[in-house]
Amino acid sequence: MADIKKLTNEVGAPVADNEHSITAGPRGPVVMQDVWLMEKMAHFNREVIPERRMHAKGWGAYGKLKVTQDVSRLTKAKVLQPGAETELFLRFSTVAGERGAADCERDIRGVAVKFYTQEGNWDLVGNNTPTFFIRDVHNFSDLNRAVKRDPKTGRRSAQNNWDFWTLLPECHHQITITMSERGIPASFRNMNFYGEHTFSLYNQQNERVWCKFHFKTKQGIRCLTNEEAAAITAVDREYHGKDLYEAIERGEYPQWGMYLQIMTEEQARKHYENPFDITKVWPHKEFPLIEVGVLELNRNPENYFAEVEQSAFTPAHVVPGIGFSPDRFLQGRLFAYGDAQRYRLGVNHNHIPVNQAKVPVQEYHRDGAMRVDGNYGGTPAYSPNSAGYWTAQAEVAEPPMPLEGAMWRYDPKDDPTDDCFRAGGNLWRVMDERQRALLIHNTAADMAPVTRNVQYRHAVHCYLADPAYGTRLAEALGLRMATVEALARLDHQGLIQATLSGTME
Repeated sequence: MADIKKLTNEVGAPVADNEHSITAGPRGPVVMQDVWLMEKMAHFNREVIPERRMHAKGWGAYGKLKVTQDVSRLTKAKVLQPGAETELFLRFSTVAGERGAADCERDIRGVAVKFYTQEGNWDLVGNNTPTFFIRDVHNFSDLNRAVKRDPKTGRRSAQNNWDFWTLLPECHHQITITMSERGIPASFRNMNFYGEHTFSLYNQQNERVWCKFHFKTKQGIRCLTNEEAAAITAVDREYHGKDLYEAIERGEYPQWGMYLQIMTEEQARKHYENPFDITKVWPHKEFPLIEVGVLELNRNPENYFAEVEQSAFTPAHVVPGIGFSPDRFLQGRLFAYGDAQRYRLGVNHNHIPVNQAKVPVQEYHRDGAMRVDGNYGGTPAYSPNSAGYWTAQAEVAEPPMPLEGAMWRYDPKDDPTDDCFRAGGNLWRVMDERQRALLIHNTAADMAPVTRNVQYRHAVHCYLADPAYGTRLAEALGLRMATVEALARLDHQGLIQATLSGTME
C-alpha cells in the first residue's frame, strides 16, 4: 500500500495545505483557485450514495461454507459437493428502518449471502423467517411504502402498517412471527435464517427437485423483549453490529448449520397447497431437513463503506445446479434486486471488489459509469461474431420446466386449497404459554394506536387461525368477542367491507 500518511489530491499530486482556504487577502472571500477545497467539498457532497430502499441498516462479515455431507444426488452445483469449501460475504440487516435505525427494533432481519464459488457468484437473499408477508410481487412496493414513513407526517405509522397487513390475509403467518419473541433477536448470532423462496436443484442427469434453504444457528436461539430492546437502544443503537464485530474479533466465530428441504416435482403437483407460495411453509415432518454443512463467519471487513455499504446482492445470481421456481414473488425479485443496485451503485457495481467473482468474468457488457478495467479492449462488442468470442455454454442449461394453464392474473384466494391461516394457527399451537403471552402482549402494544376497525380485522384473522389466539388478542385489545365471531363468518371481501369504518365498536 502507498504511504497514506502523505496527503495527495485525487490524482496523486501532493497537497500543500489541508486546513486553510485560499482567500483574497487575510479577511477576504475564498477564491475559486483553491481547487483542493473545491474537490473536497464536491466529493463530500456526493459521499452518501442512495441508501437501499429496504434493508438500509446493515452489518457484514466474511466467512466460508464447508460442505460436510453428500447431496450430490440432488445437485451438480460445485459449491454443494462433498468437502467443498467456499469463501463468502454475508450481510445482516433490519428491513423497514433507514440507515440510522436502531438495531433492536421489532422487525424481521434480512440476510444476504454472496458465495464466491468456482462457477461464479451465488447470491442467496433471504430473512430470519421461513416465510414472508406477501406472495405476489405486485404488492412489493406497497408493502415497503406501508412500513416506511407516512408521506404526510414524515413518521412511521402503525396505522398504515396494520391497515395494509390486515387487508392481505396471507400476511398473517409472518405477522405472528414478527410479533412473537423472535421479532427481536438478541443478536444476529442467535437467530436462524432462510432462503425463504422455493428454488430448484438439478443434478448431473438434469433431474430437478424443489428446494428450500435453511441455516440453523449453532449459538442457540435467543431473543429480546420489548423492554430489554428499549433499554439497549437507549444506550447503543448499533448493538447487533457491535456484537457481531466483537465476537469475530475475539475469535468466537459464529456458525450456522446449512440444511435443505426437498420436494419432488410429483410431490409438488399433489401437495395440498401451493408449494411455491412464500407465505406458506413446508412442514418438517413431511419434508425433513437434510444436512449439508456449516457456514462460519470469521473475518470482519476493513472498511464499512467499501465492503458493507457497497455490497450488492440479487437472487438472479445462481450457478449451474441451482435454479428458480414458479414462485411469483421470487420471479419479481429476480429483476428488482439487480435493478436497484444498478440505480444505487451504478451499472458496473459487479466490478466493486466485494461484489467481484473470484473466477474470470466474460459477460461482454461494455462501457457505463465507473468502468475501470480494460473494457474488453478491441474484442468484438457483439455476438454472434466470426471470431468465436462470447460463445454460450449450452451444457449448463437448466432442464425444461413444463407449464400449464392460460395466461391470466390469477388470485391465489380463488384457489380452493388456499388457507392463509393454517400456518399461523400451527405456530400458535406449538408455542408454550410464555411464548403465547409474549405474542399477545407484543401485538396489543403494537396495535394500540391503530383504529378499531383494523384491530377487529386482525383479531378475526387470529380467530380463524385458532379460536384461542383470536379470543386472547380480542381481550387484550378490549374488543367484543361477539363482533369478532360474527365477522369471522364473513368471506374475505365481506370482512373488508364490514371493517372499512375506523369508528366501529
